[in-house]
Amino acid sequence: MLATVESCTLFGIDAYPVAVEVDIASGLPGYHVVGLPATSVKEGAVRIRSSLERVGQKLPNKKVTVNLAPADRRKAGAAFDLPIAAGVLIADGIASGELLEGLMLMGELGLDGSLRPVRGALAAGLLARERGLRGIVLPSASAGEAAEVDGLEVFHADHLCQVLSALAGESPLPRWERLSPAPVRSGACSLGDMSDVRGQPAARAGMEIAVAGGHNALLVGPPGMGKTMLARRIPTILPDLTREEALETTKIYSSVGLAPAGLLRERPFRAPHHTISMAALLGGGSTPRPGEVSLSHRGVLFLDELPEFSRLALESLRQPLEDRRVTISRVAGTINLPASFLLAASANPCPCGWLGSRDRQCTCSPSRIERYQSKLSGPLLDRIDVQIFVHNVPLAELRHAEPGESSEAIRQRVCAARDRQRRRLRPWRAKSNAEMSSRAVRETCKLTSGAERALDRLSRIRRGMTGRGVERIIKLARTIADLAGEDALGAGAIFEAAAYRALDHEPKVDMTKVAPASA
Repeated sequence: MLATVESCTLFGIDAYPVAVEVDIASGLPGYHVVGLPATSVKEGAVRIRSSLERVGQKLPNKKVTVNLAPADRRKAGAAFDLPIAAGVLIADGIASGELLEGLMLMGELGLDGSLRPVRGALAAGLLARERGLRGIVLPSASAGEAAEVDGLEVFHADHLCQVLSALAGESPLPRWERLSPAPVRSGACSLGDMSDVRGQPAARAGMEIAVAGGHNALLVGPPGMGKTMLARRIPTILPDLTREEALETTKIYSSVGLAPAGLLRERPFRAPHHTISMAALLGGGSTPRPGEVSLSHRGVLFLDELPEFSRLALESLRQPLEDRRVTISRVAGTINLPASFLLAASANPCPCGWLGSRDRQCTCSPSRIERYQSKLSGPLLDRIDVQIFVHNVPLAELRHAEPGESSEAIRQRVCAARDRQRRRLRPWRAKSNAEMSSRAVRETCKLTSGAERALDRLSRIRRGMTGRGVERIIKLARTIADLAGEDALGAGAIFEAAAYRALDHEPKVDMTKVAPASA
């Protein structure tokens, strides 16, 4: 007898349909899986056999053939355990397949018959809705993700015996009901608060502008000046995720098994070690998976000690920073992964860290400084809008100054600026000024005559300023105006934005000049 069960598997972060066909025929007993199965799928025979025995059934002592269609695409993962087990029961005449019509099944089986969570439950739910199926059956630990898909019935189970009872018509599977969660924010309890940062008015102002417009930021300065402290508090001033953004990020995290039971409620903050490889940063592998840049989507990617990262890994960031996507090509196909993140980086100005310091003498030779700073190429720095040199804070101010402005106060201004951007950029489907296309910049960033003169003056002073640099100055000026509640882009906003891009006019990298002119 032949049975067919709907299922799916992942390629990147998206799911594609797989028909699990099970045929039980007389002949030499055996269990065969065809359709380009990976080892994890073939090993499912052991799990399925043991699970069936736990519910009082046995794998038929006949010729069992499992086909995973389409047969020309590789299938990996243990999520086929449940649909294959269900197909075996139906093909053996133990259960009726009518109850599974219009349903997609996914689930990994334990040797005791328990159902374990699977990767990609949200993507599977989206695929089931797209294909017009009425619902999906998942392990209870993964059902919360798929329940976020509107217009889809989500059934869940903790053990194979529940699925067997449902197939036998004895008791229906429970349906997962989506709850309305209380709003969750990245609070000061775990990440600190901006009020913890004493002094550093220029750095604080620069980080507020960067977050308000989604601009990339680089903090440069001697060790112990608060660069990492500032960067790690960025999540406390970020706006909450919208439902659309939460679905995007949850889909990515679900594909690598990191999603909670439902949608992500906080913006991602990723801080990989400087020994990370290019593949781990961008994503890849024989079965392509998202890397850190995609896991930072709609959040923050923090690279501490930026020059310590490999040159290859840093240069690989150029395309994601510009296109806000990562394209990975393999023999099996090409996938596009979202990577719209805010890059926050910190760096020392030289190997010893004290170049440009007011307090200590740098001990590095010029050649050593040049080698160190050359790890950050011009094209990479050209994509970083906010560049700040962090100086030492006097001891009196550090020990006795009043606390700085709180994260919540800054966040309110950031949210107001983001709301202005969202309304203005809705026709271009951009969510922040940093995401604006060249056309959107021309249409929405109208400069006053004074601003045009200021930009012309800057282009003559900074002879090395590129076309990308000019456009990014305008985007940054637009964010400065949004924070001030101004519609027009004046000369003041242009000059302030240019001050945050101090490297545009330097023939060589000089990190001691990465400092805004006004705090």
